[in-house]
Amino acid sequence: MPYPDLRSFIADLKRRKELVEISDAVSTDQEIACAADRVSKLPRGGPALLFSNVRGAGVPVLINALGSERRLSLVCGVEHFEGLKHRLAELLELLQAPRKSLMDKLKALPLLSQLAGYFPRYVKRAPCQEVVHTGDAIDLSILPVLRTWPEDGGPFITFPLVFTHSPRDGKRNCGMYRIQLYDRRTTGFHVHTHHTAAEHMREAKRAGKDRLEAAIAIGGAPAVTFSAVLPLPPGLDEMILAGFLQGRPVEMVQCKTVNLQVPASADFVIEGYVAIDEKRREGPFGDHTGFYSLADDYPTFHVTAITRRREPVYFATVVGPPPQEDSWMARAIERLFLPLMQQTIPEVIDYRLPFAGVAHNLMLVKIRKSYPGQARKVAHAVWGLGQAMFTKVICVVDETAPDMTDEPALARHILERVNFARDVEFVLGPTETLDHATRALHFGSKVSLDATRKLPGEELTGLFLASEGPAAMPPLDGLGLAGHWEVGGVHVLEIQKQRGYQAHELARELFQRAKDAPLPPIVVLEAGLVTRGSGEELVWAALANMDPERDCIFDERPQAESSGRVRLARHTGRLVIDATSKDSRDGFARDWPRKQTHAPEVLARVRELLGRHGLAV
Repeated sequence: MPYPDLRSFIADLKRRKELVEISDAVSTDQEIACAADRVSKLPRGGPALLFSNVRGAGVPVLINALGSERRLSLVCGVEHFEGLKHRLAELLELLQAPRKSLMDKLKALPLLSQLAGYFPRYVKRAPCQEVVHTGDAIDLSILPVLRTWPEDGGPFITFPLVFTHSPRDGKRNCGMYRIQLYDRRTTGFHVHTHHTAAEHMREAKRAGKDRLEAAIAIGGAPAVTFSAVLPLPPGLDEMILAGFLQGRPVEMVQCKTVNLQVPASADFVIEGYVAIDEKRREGPFGDHTGFYSLADDYPTFHVTAITRRREPVYFATVVGPPPQEDSWMARAIERLFLPLMQQTIPEVIDYRLPFAGVAHNLMLVKIRKSYPGQARKVAHAVWGLGQAMFTKVICVVDETAPDMTDEPALARHILERVNFARDVEFVLGPTETLDHATRALHFGSKVSLDATRKLPGEELTGLFLASEGPAAMPPLDGLGLAGHWEVGGVHVLEIQKQRGYQAHELARELFQRAKDAPLPPIVVLEAGLVTRGSGEELVWAALANMDPERDCIFDERPQAESSGRVRLARHTGRLVIDATSKDSRDGFARDWPRKQTHAPEVLARVRELLGRHGLAV
């Protein structure tokens, strides 16, 4: 069913027993975020939480509302995520289908009539402008903005719908970029270089302007919030998609002080302008990677008005080590975009973004394989698809692989089939801004793994090292390890890092001790980073902390070809991944962030609070 605003969504979630209302007094400083983080790790994402007694604020806070397949499916008008697979493709067909002949145009009339029902509708009066604050009445502290993690640089708006217009062609964009509050009238404006709002700022600069108008909406119809996070094709208005998902047009209203339109159903709207060259320190921020993104200089946003409903609800989220609310949003996006991927790469059967990969660190792709080298071709094609260019690890399997929803079985299938001398390909290219492990900001290595069955022509060629027998760990005595454990066939060696390239030294010693025998896959971690025995946390940490080409350590030895040329030969069954932190001793020039963890006293209070409401976390 379509939800025109947050209150109708909340009422339906209550009716379906998908929401827990908490009337105990809570703080915006870490407590609400900690509660949502703990609840989001319950089976199937846990319930939505509505905090109705927020200290220092007369506004309730809704959080984790999109943090399950059930609730997000309700927002998108489907029974479950599989029902999303063809929805975006249907909309694009309506928008992009060619109308060449008169008959084509006549046939398209019903479709165009249907499409017209999804375009935004403009209104003169709106709930989001029932109360207007301008001039001296502007005060951002009326919003119960959350400080989500103990080392955050301040409170951050985490579900902002940021509206900007292109100075060049006037096209609207709605993105979601975190907003740090500095004082009553100014905030940060955290946009990355590849974001559309960043391009709008560059266009403004080229036009000789030093500011860009922007409006930040919070709350309103939940389908609008979800649409803002989607990596849509260029030119597709997020408000059209939101209207399509909710089956009714998004009503938009003109802002009071800037030339922008915002959703009429929003609970809060913050109007103003970005001073493009006025940079201010923003961050740190506990990010969706599970690590703090470091403080840096970003443009400043100046508030010219705050408008709101008379009785608003503050819509928020928290991001951090997976799973989180955004994990379910990424899963829904995965289903929405499958048909679009198949249009470009028709051999794709399915793909999966495991939660541990935080949307951009790991993609599993299943294909119909029919010729040699096809897995590599598919990986490169994926890297050419919009924001999929940031994917750090792409693993390609074929029809013989288990169901894509059975991630443990898929992992076993992959480990049994990948040959480290033949099936691993590294590339260099653009990387996600928040990837702290890359050799340089925005640039680093990515890797594809070919776990498909091999066809004639794909046999090993050239030099390689191999040995018979099962993989086994060599003796580990005298290595100074802080711990050793195994999960899913992968061995984890924990160390206390004391010097540069310590994992490389350890790998060379292991190769020597193993003589010529194959080894199981090995990951080197710093002690205490993950919970021992947790495969999910291991995958998350290994992906987050590696630049693949730099940190995948192979047993390579010089050997002479028949021509006399000397080349490195790689062992087919030996891989050690260095997932430790890096610093100048490792030739790493940037600061390394810390993992997000809750303050013990906050966690204790939150566990007691949630326990009183039947939530054992």
